[in-house]
Amino acid sequence: MSTERVTRHLDEQGVKYVILQHSPAYTAQEIAEAVHVPGRHFAKSVLVKIDGRFALAVLPATDRVDLQRLAQSVGAQAVELAEEADFQRCFPGEEPGAMPPFGNLFDLEVFVSPHLAEADLIAFNAGSHREVMQLSYSAFDRLVKPAEVAM
Repeated sequence: MSTERVTRHLDEQGVKYVILQHSPAYTAQEIAEAVHVPGRHFAKSVLVKIDGRFALAVLPATDRVDLQRLAQSVGAQAVELAEEADFQRCFPGEEPGAMPPFGNLFDLEVFVSPHLAEADLIAFNAGSHREVMQLSYSAFDRLVKPAEVAM
């Protein structure tokens, strides 16, 4: 479902992108390897709760979210990982763990790591564990308008 939502949005905005098919893979590093993208250019989306509200933390596959650092960066009291049941609420019909970084299409605030913002091209899950989309970081930044924060 989100693949269609994201591709429709990209098409409406005139953004060029590529969809890559791969055998099932579940970790960001595995997926990056499967589609021959450096892990530092593969955007993994992590659903978090920031002071009780859901948001997406988007960072390279090679990095891990430091929840305390993210809390400091956004001026929050508490940041925690969302529970698996929360995925279906925030991304209905999507495969858990395969959310695209377009949180704005799901009414979620998006925070991006400065490490990912350094990439010319990024790749990311397209709503399933078998498809990846690739596009320029500048197009992602223009459409999503993520807040760049240390995490």
